[in-house]
Amino acid sequence: MKFSRNALTLLAAWVLTLLALTIFVQQQLRIDTDLRLFLPSPTTPQQQLLLEEIGEGPAARILVLALQGASTEELADTSRDLAAALRDSEQFTLVTNGELSLDEVDDDLLAYRYLLTDSFDTQPLDETYLRTQLQQRARDLASPAGTFLEPWLPADPTLELLNVLQRLQPMQEPRREYDVWFDRAGERALLLAQTAAPAFDPEQQRQAIGAIHQALAGLTPQASIELIISGPGQFSVVMEERTRGEAQALGAAATVGMLALLLIGYRNVGALLLSALPLASAGLAGLAAVGALFGNVHGITLAFGFTLIGVAQDYPLHMLSHQRPGHSQWQAARSLWPTLATSVASTCIAYLTFAFSGVVGLAQVACFSIAGLAVASLATRYLLPALMAESSRDHGDSPAVRWLHEHIARLPRPRWAAVAALLAAMVGIWLAPQPFWENDLGKLTPLPTALLQQDQQLRSQLGTPDVRYLLVLENADTDAALLQLNAMSDGLDALVDAGAISGYDHAARYVPPAALQLQRQHALPDAATLQATLDRAVADTPFLPDAFAPFLEDVEQARTLPPLTIEQLLDSPMGAGIDVLLPRRDAATTALVTFSGVNDAQALQAFAQRRGAGVTLLDTKLASETLVANQRSYILACLAVAVVLLAGVVSFSLRHPARIYRVLAPVALTTALVIGVLQATGVSLTLFHLIALMLAAGLGLDYSLFFEHSAHDPAEHRRTLHAVTLCSISTLMVFALLALSSLPVLQAIGITVTLGVLGNFLLALALTRPQPA
Repeated sequence: MKFSRNALTLLAAWVLTLLALTIFVQQQLRIDTDLRLFLPSPTTPQQQLLLEEIGEGPAARILVLALQGASTEELADTSRDLAAALRDSEQFTLVTNGELSLDEVDDDLLAYRYLLTDSFDTQPLDETYLRTQLQQRARDLASPAGTFLEPWLPADPTLELLNVLQRLQPMQEPRREYDVWFDRAGERALLLAQTAAPAFDPEQQRQAIGAIHQALAGLTPQASIELIISGPGQFSVVMEERTRGEAQALGAAATVGMLALLLIGYRNVGALLLSALPLASAGLAGLAAVGALFGNVHGITLAFGFTLIGVAQDYPLHMLSHQRPGHSQWQAARSLWPTLATSVASTCIAYLTFAFSGVVGLAQVACFSIAGLAVASLATRYLLPALMAESSRDHGDSPAVRWLHEHIARLPRPRWAAVAALLAAMVGIWLAPQPFWENDLGKLTPLPTALLQQDQQLRSQLGTPDVRYLLVLENADTDAALLQLNAMSDGLDALVDAGAISGYDHAARYVPPAALQLQRQHALPDAATLQATLDRAVADTPFLPDAFAPFLEDVEQARTLPPLTIEQLLDSPMGAGIDVLLPRRDAATTALVTFSGVNDAQALQAFAQRRGAGVTLLDTKLASETLVANQRSYILACLAVAVVLLAGVVSFSLRHPARIYRVLAPVALTTALVIGVLQATGVSLTLFHLIALMLAAGLGLDYSLFFEHSAHDPAEHRRTLHAVTLCSISTLMVFALLALSSLPVLQAIGITVTLGVLGNFLLALALTRPQPA
């Protein structure tokens, strides 16, 4: 490294610029964790609904809580106390444990019970009905439930409020003990908590989960009580912590290995700084570009971006390896620049494909990588030479490099080997038993299987909706949706009776359409009629004649109320969960019917078809797989265009068929071999494999270009061998570590790039090595 005044001034300016970029990035760039940024763009309203529900939908924000380790009564008491504490927290929009709480009903909604209840749809509110109900209430008061019912009897002798609250409970409820939910064995008290934060916001979800633990600790329950939390929010926290932990461990190991490799390769501490400056510039420039264009960066973009611009670490290594006595660093930069520029242009063209993929996350990856590679190459060409002192040794002239170069030159050159390798790859792909592409995003989850099985078990015991199937209704407004839903109820009941489904839920169960409410309203007796009816009914009971004045007032008020709307109920504790069934949107109303225990999907499909064009059965699994498959087809088309452009750039630069073949053939053959190996070992390809193959191809192109550039000059070829060997070993170190990761995404990238680097290095060397002396 040079220590002249000009060099030190440039170094200081460079470092200060990097610090300024760091400050800018920290202040302006927000890290996003919403995985939907890496999902394809929706093309239909159903796909739009699917993506919205995945992250911000109420169903995705549900946490399942289980309390265990104490007696049933102690668990029930703790469940009630915990639910009450969490309802006071701003972290949650809904907390329920199955307990029917009359105190949650707003006074403004109390009289609406006579428009919501179905008790009088077939039975009028007459003397016979009232007398029967009052006699039953007299018996209730003598039972243990009397203390609970006594305050409400004057206003509600027929218990219509209780009837309405029971309708607000799921159709398929879990077991009840002491009036709260339990699992089937009666060993766990169960609760549902809906967070205010989206499911894929791990920081906010972490705060919500912390609030649960804090609330439980404040109750001073039995020391043996254990809390289990499950759900998408909990999973996002687990994934974020697990990803961060592995990334830190793998990053530390890769850094140590890289430092050791550079010290062995160059025997100069200054080489560490010289190689780090372009790479740091690439990373910060990429972040700044993403921040300027997008305002935020996804965590996966950071991981992918820093992985992809790993290509940039090769640029300063080429400069360092091509130094030699009597040859200035500027001469080395000028001689390397045409090859380096071709490599950068070709790689950027490949990454540019992702900018047009229609996936925001991939567009961020493209922006990050292209900006980073451009800055790294320009810094290597125009800034790095000014910091490099003239070398006292020729790295290509070391005994080890000479020995390796000579033995490589003597290796046999069978022309049939490439054809045999290509045929083997094709056979591996052809005979692979698994599908070529993996469309199920769930198989990429880094969550332990036991955790997923536990979540599935808890949700099945709670009777939560089957998230796979939804009936989607598109209507002009909310009341039209409620009318259609109400009309569907008889058909849905028939499906329950036939065993096709175990239960269903829709918004009209909670808020009947306005027409039905008005019908019920008109059926209510006027004040004078109801007073006379009540006087005759009370005569045969122990109640006083004037005991039910509040009841008369509420019925009379109900006769003049405007129909209850969804908006009124949504803003009350009674309707906190209805937004699952009527997602709020600015356009036409979308209503959902959810199901539990779907046993016959074909019967559901036939039911939806009979309801007409406005009703669609959405198979979320099939819809997500179709969405991924369609988006992948588009990305592959973009990649095909990129391949043509890349070949054009290489052809324009080299301008000779033999040279073009020697550069492109190793990359193409290696890509085929890697795909064949993955398929032969039972791996279906995902979007992440595509990204990894692009990275491996970019690295391979770099190796081929530099080997081909120096093929006719043995001394230059040895220097290139030194540089590319160090580049490939450093890359192998990083991605071999990723291949050991327990995270499927990192593992897929690690294995793919490791195989790609090995294949590209060996094939590029084989096709471009000089003839033996």
